[in-house]
Amino acid sequence: MTAASRQNRQQDELAFILHSHPFRETSLLLDVFSRHHGRLAIVARGARRPRSALRGVLMGFQPVTLSWFGKGEVRTLHSAEWQGGQPYLQGTALMCGFYLNELLVNLLGRDDAHEQLFDYYRATLQRLAHEADHAATLRCFEKHLLQELGYALELEREAGSRQPVLAEARYRYVIEHGVVADDGRMDGFPISGKTLLAMTADDYSDPQVAQQSKQLMRVLINHHLGGRVLHTRELVKDLQKL
Repeated sequence: MTAASRQNRQQDELAFILHSHPFRETSLLLDVFSRHHGRLAIVARGARRPRSALRGVLMGFQPVTLSWFGKGEVRTLHSAEWQGGQPYLQGTALMCGFYLNELLVNLLGRDDAHEQLFDYYRATLQRLAHEADHAATLRCFEKHLLQELGYALELEREAGSRQPVLAEARYRYVIEHGVVADDGRMDGFPISGKTLLAMTADDYSDPQVAQQSKQLMRVLINHHLGGRVLHTRELVKDLQKL
């Protein structure tokens, strides 16, 4: 390791592996979400060798501490240690975890720290492992993610007039504008006041709220993805057709 590399070394940074794929003959290229440094690319040299100590450590949805060096677009892993405390995701919870990771990979920029989002992601993995209502967990995360990215949703007041949303009224959500009364003068996603207020409170127990909030968040996420396709969504659609 050169003197310059030592100067750019990060030690024992708490992180999650969002994605990994083979790199050259024996290495892995990791897409990492770290607490203090945000999302970054790290190459794990030799991680695919049969006797590599990293083989059982670099797992998705498990907290790890990583040490790396380098300051270019791709850093080099020095060491990794599993932290434990997170149950392994299975079944639907696992698919939801893959969806979360795809959102982060596609919407987070590189080298931009989001410490609160990191903590919320970790708490969301715990919810997926322990709670049955995975859809509600995803809606909470999607809303929190947009807020962290600077696209916070104001759902309890009408845009412009600032009038409070009424549970019994009908509205439309207009992208990059907000909530407007459904008076036929503006396009947008039709939604009930009841759903808007429930989403504000993160209460998705009502079936209509659950359905409308899912549709609204899909419209908003698709807008910010800018045409990029989430493969997890497509896989779930295919499985539902079987």
